[in-house]
Amino acid sequence: MNKMREIRVEKVTLNLGTGGPGEILDKSMKLLNKLTNSKPVPTTTKRRIPAWNIRPGLQIGCKATIRGKKAEDLLKRLLQARESKLNLSNFDDQGNFSFGVKEYLDVPGIEYDPSIGIIGFEAAVSLARPGFRIKHRRILKRAIKKNHKITKEE
Repeated sequence: MNKMREIRVEKVTLNLGTGGPGEILDKSMKLLNKLTNSKPVPTTTKRRIPAWNIRPGLQIGCKATIRGKKAEDLLKRLLQARESKLNLSNFDDQGNFSFGVKEYLDVPGIEYDPSIGIIGFEAAVSLARPGFRIKHRRILKRAIKKNHKITKEE
């Protein structure tokens, strides 16, 4: 097989939306820290939505991004929580996929913590091939050619 056609996991991002700041946000930060062994980052709003009582700069969730070998190990555990079944609708046109876990207790190796309660989260997985760096580099950025992109079927 051509080495440039190999697909690898670039990153796994765990997202947890709480809808607002407070105790729920603290619990979700603790949960992501427990799952990933890294410090999660709070996500903030950028625009005002009066119907939802949201204003700019309000912390409404948190996320943690994992890369490398730790990302692959975490992805294996998360897929076991989903019984290794994903729908075709979980994949986008770029080959990335995302799925939700209803309860963190489904993830193997994670024990129930009464201070957190029962919370679910979303996992987004970005896939890449060698050569995908050209769309992110600083000098001479280029688009990925159609025949090198990752399709849903792959």
